[in-house]
Amino acid sequence: MTFAPSPIPSRTQYVLEAIKHDILTGGLRPGQALVETELASRFGVSKTPVREALKTLAGSGLVVMSQYKGVTVRMVDADMARAVYDVRLLLEPEAVRRAVASGAPLDAAHEALARAAGAEDPAERSLANRAFHRALYLPCGNPLLGRMLDEVRDQAALVSTVAWAAVPSWEREAAEHGEILRLAAAGDADGARRAVHAHIASFVERAFPVNPLEPSAGSSLLDSE
Repeated sequence: MTFAPSPIPSRTQYVLEAIKHDILTGGLRPGQALVETELASRFGVSKTPVREALKTLAGSGLVVMSQYKGVTVRMVDADMARAVYDVRLLLEPEAVRRAVASGAPLDAAHEALARAAGAEDPAERSLANRAFHRALYLPCGNPLLGRMLDEVRDQAALVSTVAWAAVPSWEREAAEHGEILRLAAAGDADGARRAVHAHIASFVERAFPVNPLEPSAGSSLLDSE
């Protein structure tokens, strides 16, 4: 007899998505404490779904659970940002190249780009940008590769949320997204790969520049605010 994995209860899923949304759109800031009783009261649920949601978020790297400090939103520092974006640089350009080479439809990417352009606030723009990247890499033909990129997707979004708060650069990134989509629509798989690589690399270099004089390699963007 085989057993299917148990689905996340609906209340837990609701709390999970709400907290994740607040983290990834800047409503909850890095280092901010997440108190079970306060969250339970806010969402009108018991502490159990809140506790389970926080465990899931800890597994995805968005929150940190400490025996002494409790649960807090993960801090973003240069080391963390560079590690996350290093994974993206290794995987995402190749995933996009394969997707373009296969002739995967680009409707979802076009829609996400339009939503980002029409966004009225950074939160909406951030969510649309995440959808744009996922729409390009997911149809790469390798489900494992897609899942690996999905696993760092939330942490990458957290990095960009913090970076945008310190150094707004979405207009430049929107132009780069447009160029990536143009190349993909033209069927230029290698050109799209190079453009994605340059896009990811330039973002982390702008937001977290390597400075030999900085006091710590792990200093946070938040320190400059």
